Amino acid sequence: MPALPQFKLLSGLLLVLSGFVQASPLAKSVLEASPIDDIVAQYPVMISEGVRQGLSQTGQVDPMVVTTATMVVRNAFRAADLQADLEREVSSSMSDEQLREVGRWYETPLAEKISRAEINASRPETWQTIQQGAADLQARFRGTERAKLFSRYDRAARATESAVDTTIAVQLGLATAVSAFQGSNGPGFDRLKQMIESRREQTRAVVAQQVYSAYLHTYQDLTVDELKTYIGFLETGAGAKFTRVVTTSIQNSITGPVETVGSQLARFLGS
Repeated sequence: MPALPQFKLLSGLLLVLSGFVQASPLAKSVLEASPIDDIVAQYPVMISEGVRQGLSQTGQVDPMVVTTATMVVRNAFRAADLQADLEREVSSSMSDEQLREVGRWYETPLAEKISRAEINASRPETWQTIQQGAADLQARFRGTERAKLFSRYDRAARATESAVDTTIAVQLGLATAVSAFQGSNGPGFDRLKQMIESRREQTRAVVAQQVYSAYLHTYQDLTVDELKTYIGFLETGAGAKFTRVVTTSIQNSITGPVETVGSQLARFLGS
């Protein structure tokens, strides 16, 4: 069985070398021109805040434990790591011509207007505003062309798909904290993960409404023609590839550290 150790050595070498793949200057400049880096910077706060609220709502976890668990989760999801992974993925997955096409879009006044709106909508303080105003926004735009454009936008931006994956990542982060807190008395992380995944369609139904409300809020100052132009960019070959690479990279970077959080919390809680 001499081939097995060799395979492990080769796999390990490839894994190490993958960390040294450098992002191209073009990929970095495109991401800096886009709103992606600003939005990604909010992810650690979003995930850790979701865990904090979830643990607090149980009413069974000591506030000190909640605070510590929140900090462990936040440290596991570092914005700098997410951005570095994103730069490498965009560099390796897109051609220079595709990147230049995306870069030209983000240099337009309309793209700059949209980027500002998306960055503002991604801030934690805006989340509550969107939630509180959801019913009014949906009533205001019901039956309009803007409302009808949502399905097309959602497919092009992969908005609901990405939001569902992020929500499940938050739930898994909470599951690691809960399983660490409960120790051998609880169902364990694997069982909690299975329960969360089994409710994916229910989660999708809830998240889809939240994404629709966020869409109405974020782009409410755009004209319908401006919104159509934006969706048109997302549907181009380069725009679609950029969106797919970005959302996949972010999701992989989020789900990767989830299980390690549980072991860190277990050590802290002495379970």
